[in-house]
Amino acid sequence: MNREAGVGRTENVQYINGRVKEMALTGVITALFCICGPLTVPLPISPVPISLTNLVIYLALYILGMKRSIISYLLYLLIGFIGVPVFSGFTGGPAKLLGPTGGYLAGFILLVWIGGLVIDRWPSHMGLCLAGMLLGTAVCYLFGTFWLARQAAMSFSAAVAAGVIPFIPGDICKMAVAMLFGPEVRKRLRRAKLD
Repeated sequence: MNREAGVGRTENVQYINGRVKEMALTGVITALFCICGPLTVPLPISPVPISLTNLVIYLALYILGMKRSIISYLLYLLIGFIGVPVFSGFTGGPAKLLGPTGGYLAGFILLVWIGGLVIDRWPSHMGLCLAGMLLGTAVCYLFGTFWLARQAAMSFSAAVAAGVIPFIPGDICKMAVAMLFGPEVRKRLRRAKLD
């Protein structure tokens, strides 16, 4: 009886420790979104700035997996929504989410979901991981471009020229960085029993 109670207590402690580690890691990635999100480079040809947010997403998919990456990104959006200046150019508030670039911020949720489905299933298959990130990014581009065209009263082709084409090379480089470092970080976290 005592032995069973001891085993049960040990399992509870391990479960709680595991949950605490998950929450801490999710919080660290949320903090990374908050640090990197405002660091942007404006483009004279576009209302959409170059951002590091999607780089954090690509890395988070390896580190947290899809479900916790969605939670982390939604926490970031909530922090920005309530007015903390964590969005591009150190802005925050509902107006940013409803403005011309808000569609890309919302579209990142689709990127996390699509890319995460693939990376969770085949984390060591570089070709499939790249395909998942490309598909997720394309869906994010599509959603964000429709939103940009509507909010900025632009044609769809003008919105593509302003909100997609200038970002393709940089986004591919970010995917390459994530594929290079993401699996290694994942392995080290597992070895340290922090994932």
